[in-house]
Amino acid sequence: MRPLLQYTDRYQADIGRHVFPMDKYGRIITSLVEAGLATSNDIVEPEAASVDDALLVHTKAYVHDILTGSLSPDDVIRLELPFSRSLVDAFFLAAGGTIAALRSSLERGAGVNVGGGFHHAYPDHAEGFCLLNDVAIGVARLLADRTVSRVAIVDCDVHQGNGTAATFGHDPRVFTFSIHQENNYPFPKPPSSLDVGLDDWTTGPVYLERLAEALPWAVDDFNPEIVLYVAGADPYEHDFLGGLKLTPEDLAERDAMVMGACAKRSIPFAVVLAGGYAANTDETVAIHTATVAAALQVGESLADQSREEPGGARSDRAETGRGDAA
Repeated sequence: MRPLLQYTDRYQADIGRHVFPMDKYGRIITSLVEAGLATSNDIVEPEAASVDDALLVHTKAYVHDILTGSLSPDDVIRLELPFSRSLVDAFFLAAGGTIAALRSSLERGAGVNVGGGFHHAYPDHAEGFCLLNDVAIGVARLLADRTVSRVAIVDCDVHQGNGTAATFGHDPRVFTFSIHQENNYPFPKPPSSLDVGLDDWTTGPVYLERLAEALPWAVDDFNPEIVLYVAGADPYEHDFLGGLKLTPEDLAERDAMVMGACAKRSIPFAVVLAGGYAANTDETVAIHTATVAAALQVGESLADQSREEPGGARSDRAETGRGDAA
């Protein structure tokens, strides 16, 4: 019962020369396979999210504009990517991958979308390389299907998850936690359930201390049935769009802290990779690869725990959790 990796070559659209390295997704898969960390049996090509899935989060008018290629000039400017049909397909596939990763994590302890994490898209417009908010769509689909009733989103991208925060700002079933560089995009930042805004050039030890202080709000006080971990590579010290000072070792410790918190409490989790813009894309790929490898390892242990516990690992959490953590 190893965790599954949701991936397709169609995650990559042709956006020309751009700071967003869309080719990183295929390179992550290659790195995992070449290192013996994953095989073809671990990789599943996701189905694209449906229009109905998208409409759980996004407005009918906005989805119509996406599908008909009639985004406003303002939307294209805020998207910051060249709009195309292949880009639309990539985002619907990414959303489908996040839905599938969440669903599979409930059976296998963990699930990974080797893509996704497009947390800046709002219900009615694009922002910051994000056309659709797969994070919000994945969570909304599980809630709509009544698969779970309480979800925590732990967002460790260097940029605050503004679209996700705005989407779930009044939904007591979802706890949104973001730890990010405060003096960085986006502006303004809608409030998450819990925000930890860090000073410029915050180092790894300080970051990890702040994360350790905040995580219990999401995994203990809120008491979720599942966690969606947005594991950005962009807190890295050499990231072009970030301003924090985390080393690869710090980022590995961050991953271990988040995933370990889930494993300790027998909470299944899904991972989306979000941002990463190092001048040397090899470094971004290496960070993401380490995150996926950690998820595979921790997820296997969670699946083993779940099989050993009568009634499943999560049978009693929904009834006992508090809804007033923030």
